[in-house]
Amino acid sequence: MSENAVDNTGSLDTLKWLVVVVLLGAAVGGNYYFGDMSVLVRAVGVVVAIAVALFIAAKTVKGSQFVSFASESRTEVRKVVWPTREEATQTTLIVLAATFVMALLLWGLDGIAVRVVSFITGIGA
Repeated sequence: MSENAVDNTGSLDTLKWLVVVVLLGAAVGGNYYFGDMSVLVRAVGVVVAIAVALFIAAKTVKGSQFVSFASESRTEVRKVVWPTREEATQTTLIVLAATFVMALLLWGLDGIAVRVVSFITGIGA
């Protein structure tokens, strides 16, 4: 029986996404069309249109998946054990020291390579 059932979710989602695009376009066009009105009124209108568009987008399949993902991501971020200021400072200093040592090493190897190539080719550096 489920094989014969018609799934209208795809066409309904398409309609919802079309409404979202129209709302966002109306927000941009309305902001331009009502350019002589107060900036506050236009800003409130744009924010309301975007909020309604986001609400409608969240009711689609992809939108609900995104909302679920964002909620799970926020939960995971809360589980992270962030380093203390001292640990962050020490790690930063270690990275800077390692970068400085590698820069000196590469500078020295480059100087050696230039001298070897100039010796082989006979062109003075």
